[in-house]
Amino acid sequence: MNYKSYCSFNGDNMEANIKENERIDDLQLKGLKIIQNVEGFCFGVDAVLLSDFAEIKKGQRVMDLGTGTGIVPILMAGKTEAGEIIGLEIQSEVAEMAQRSMLLNHIDHRVKIFNEDINNALDIFGKESFDAITTNPPYKHGGSGIVNPEDAKAISRHEVKCTLEDVISVSSRLLKNNGRFFMVHRPERIVDILFLMRQYKLEPKRVRFVHPYPGKRPNLLLIEGLKYGKAFLKFMDPLYVYDGNGSYTKEIDEIYRRGEA
Repeated sequence: MNYKSYCSFNGDNMEANIKENERIDDLQLKGLKIIQNVEGFCFGVDAVLLSDFAEIKKGQRVMDLGTGTGIVPILMAGKTEAGEIIGLEIQSEVAEMAQRSMLLNHIDHRVKIFNEDINNALDIFGKESFDAITTNPPYKHGGSGIVNPEDAKAISRHEVKCTLEDVISVSSRLLKNNGRFFMVHRPERIVDILFLMRQYKLEPKRVRFVHPYPGKRPNLLLIEGLKYGKAFLKFMDPLYVYDGNGSYTKEIDEIYRRGEA
C-alpha cells in the first residue's frame, strides 16, 4: 500500500491546532469534536444520517469516499467497532483539517485521512480491499449552474472532481465480494443511482427516504448496495427530521444520541 498521501499529514510535529476562520464543534457523542472552517462547507444532517444508516461490523475495514471534514469517519469511530477507517478527500486543505480533527480526538491510530482523487484509490489500496464503503458525494450535475471548479463549496456540491458514476464504479472495485456500499444522495437522482449500482454489481438492498416534515416530499435518500447481491430491494419506513411542531423527531434525537455521555 502506498501511504505517501497519508504520511504527508502525519508526524510528531503536527498538532490539532485551530487556524483562522476555524472553529471546534462538539458532536455530543463520547466527547468527540470536529474542526470546521466557518467560510467553507460544513457538514449537515445528511452526513449524520449516513453514519447511522451504515451497518458496520466489528473489525471491518471501511472507506469513506469524499470524506470532506471527516465527519462520517469520526462518527463511525464513536458508534461502531470498525477496525480501520480510511477517509479519502481530494481537497488538500480540507483533508489536512480532517486529519487535525483525528488528532484532536486521539483517533488518528484508527482513522487515517488520505489527500487523493478517488480515481487513484485502486492504485493506492488495491482491488477488493474494503468490507464497506460510505459516501456522501456531490449531489448536483457538473453542468447545473455556473461554478468555480476550484471553489471548495462547489467541489462539495457539484460533480466537478468526480461524477456519480465515478463514485459507484470505484466503490464496486474497492469492495470485497459481499461488501456493502452505503450512500446518501438526492431522491431526484434515484434512477441514475439504481441504474449505475446494478451496472457495477452493487445490488440495491435498502432504500430510505428522508423527509423534512410529515406531509413534505423527501429531500434525501439513504441507500445500501451489496456487491454481487441477489435482486431484492427493501423500502424502509420514511424518516422525518422534524415533527409537526418544528421539533426534532424522537428518531432524529436517537440518531444524534442527544444526552449521551
